[in-house]
Order: sequence, then structure tokens, then C-alpha cells
Amino acid sequence: QVQLVESGGGLVQPGGSLSLSCAVSGSIFKIYAMNWYRQAPGKQRELVATITGIGNTNYADSVKGRFTISRVNAKNTVYLRMNNLKPEDTAVYYCQLGQGLGYWGQGTQVTVSS
Repeated sequence: QVQLVESGGGLVQPGGSLSLSCAVSGSIFKIYAMNWYRQAPGKQRELVATITGIGNTNYADSVKGRFTISRVNAKNTVYLRMNNLKPEDTAVYYCQLGQGLGYWGQGTQVTVSS
């Protein structure tokens, strides 16, 4: 049984930083790319960042230069470091294992507000 457990969301002022973590149970973690998505109220879920099993990364234009995705395969964990946060970054953030496998975290709320 594969489970994804996220942590690290919260309330932060504009310009602040937060780090999210996603711990994955099971031994398949290092095989697959990991993704961070977000969904703001009334909007579709959007892909924020991707990291392959060997560490290649890709980012949405809206977060390039501000967000950093990383992973530690030995810990079965993927991270999202978010700097210079803006109110428009407010959303529920989800991690995903691979694509189309149906493995998602429960979501963690990030709120950027003064």
C-alpha cells in the first residue's frame, strides 16, 4: 500500500517562506517522478513542480526562481521550498507519485496573507 503524507503548510506573510514535505511509504519511491500540484478556491488543480527519480526538475512559470523542489530517495521524501511567497500562491498543495497512478497526498493548506 502506497501512502503519501504531507506536512509543512501554514500561514505566512507576503515575501515569506515555507517548506513542504511529502513522505512516501513503500519501496517504489525512487523509481518515479514526484510532483507538487496546487489548487486554489474556484480554480483547477495546477502542476507547480516536478522532479524525476534522478533529480531533473521542472517548474511552472509562475513559481520559477521562487520555488525549489528536491528529493531524498533514502528518506522516501520530496520537498518543496517556497520563497518570496505571494498572495496568489494561496492554495491547497498536493504531492503526487508518478503520473496517472492515483497516488496523492491528502493536501496541505498554504495561506499567504498579511
